[in-house]
Amino acid sequence: MTDAADMTPAASTPMRDRLAAGLKRRHAREARFRWYGRLAIIAALAFLALLLGRIVSQGYHAFYTHTAAVPVYLDPACIDRGYPAGTNFEQLTAEQLLARWRIADDAQGSQAQAMKALFSSELKFRLAELVTKRPGLIGQTVPVTAPLSDDADLYLKGEIRRDVPSDQRRLSDQQLDWLDRLKAEGAVSARFNKALFLNGDSTQPELAGVLGAVVGSALMLLVTALIAIPLGVGAAVYLEEFAPRNRLSELIEVNINNLAAVPSIVYGLLGLALFINWMHLPRASPLVGGLVLALMALPTLIIATRSSLKAVPPSIREAALAMGASRTQAVFGHVLPLAMPGVMTGAIISMAHALGETAPLLLIGMISFVPGVPMAIDQPAGALPSLIYIWENASERAFHERTAAAIMVLLAFMIVMNMAAIILRRRFERRW
Repeated sequence: MTDAADMTPAASTPMRDRLAAGLKRRHAREARFRWYGRLAIIAALAFLALLLGRIVSQGYHAFYTHTAAVPVYLDPACIDRGYPAGTNFEQLTAEQLLARWRIADDAQGSQAQAMKALFSSELKFRLAELVTKRPGLIGQTVPVTAPLSDDADLYLKGEIRRDVPSDQRRLSDQQLDWLDRLKAEGAVSARFNKALFLNGDSTQPELAGVLGAVVGSALMLLVTALIAIPLGVGAAVYLEEFAPRNRLSELIEVNINNLAAVPSIVYGLLGLALFINWMHLPRASPLVGGLVLALMALPTLIIATRSSLKAVPPSIREAALAMGASRTQAVFGHVLPLAMPGVMTGAIISMAHALGETAPLLLIGMISFVPGVPMAIDQPAGALPSLIYIWENASERAFHERTAAAIMVLLAFMIVMNMAAIILRRRFERRW
């Protein structure tokens, strides 16, 4: 008996050593796993910062633009009082500026043409509007502030450099000298680019804006929300609370899950064939875009709503039924209000996801050039994703910085929608 008692501590020592070694390995694995998680988060944040930094560094130039303030003599011999818009104010301004600098032009007027290229075509519209409203200014010298052309603006922003050979840039050395002279005279100033937010699309980068695309995206999302949210929530409530559990309902559930993984371009092909070719709805309109995005958002919305309904404890249903409520009263009076935070979150997130889709919009014609701002859902309109695609493929270099600016506007739009989802979720959680 004594020998057995004496052998027990010695025999248990290897076991304690093995347990200690195993515990040490387990703690080491847990520590490594925590570091793997931290490294994954750091890598994700680094890539996100790199992406946002690249977008901001490329796009912040688009938020300001350069203008030039020049005096213009409204020569009565050159201005048609009956139709001021027909006057070549750009040529008039260029010739007067050359004369003020005592630069002689040739017979072909090449110097005036080079000077005209430094100013945006907005100059002639501003002068024509000024003369139309105040014809008494004809014969006087008036100061006019007009935006410079896209190439002149890029030079003043440092995007076009003198050390680049002249045959590889769109501005000659002489034009660069003129811009430097305007800047030295104090005629050039940098201002906030209001046109980026107040104008629609334009073939000229200095006049192009995102307002038309923002309004088009808002109208499109309005159509999407009015169609997808009632249908998606209604379908989810029926499938989760009322539908019998049989093969048909199982087949519907499987198809909904499969539709959520279908590439978005397939929905674009469906919209092209169904809404445009068969139903003859107006092409490139927010109505068609909203219908296509509603079809795309429905599976995701149904899945999110069903998950929210499943999260409601069964005791809520049982208590309502035990108090004498019908099944419909139990669902719509107790279950659905409790699931509403998740439903609203899923709805807004699905809308935000639909906002960023590009492929379906390209197939239904929303890639076309639309200069104005749409006023109805059946008018041709653009959208932010398609506008970004159009600007990125444009040949003018100034459109590239506006592409990044449009991406920033789109990200801000999506951030606002996600913040709205969080606020609505918290409000419903406090209410219930």
